[in-house]
Amino acid sequence: MISPRALADLVVEAAADKKAEGITMLNVAEVTTIADLFVICSGRVERQVQAIADGVVEKVKGAGQQVLGIEGYGTGRWVLVDLGAVIVHAFVPEERELYRLERLWGDAPVVLSMP
Repeated sequence: MISPRALADLVVEAAADKKAEGITMLNVAEVTTIADLFVICSGRVERQVQAIADGVVEKVKGAGQQVLGIEGYGTGRWVLVDLGAVIVHAFVPEERELYRLERLWGDAPVVLSMP
């Protein structure tokens, strides 16, 4: 079992490989019990968001880690990948702007922010 941060770093690498934009990692451990880290990113269109989710799942499973669940893949507008200690949120830009998770979880420290 790898640490939550190492798992999140794998997620960031997978998302970046799929040209995700606005990759942000939040440490939510002190503000919620549902996860230690959120990784939030955007794809330009639904198909790219699905490709980001696919890349994350492939890389995580390749590292021997379990994927607990995937939500929203069918529409590709907001795909959530549950990795236990790490939750991945991949959005199309309009959905990301609508839900503003970075603002909703504003008390959580930003661990990483990439354009």
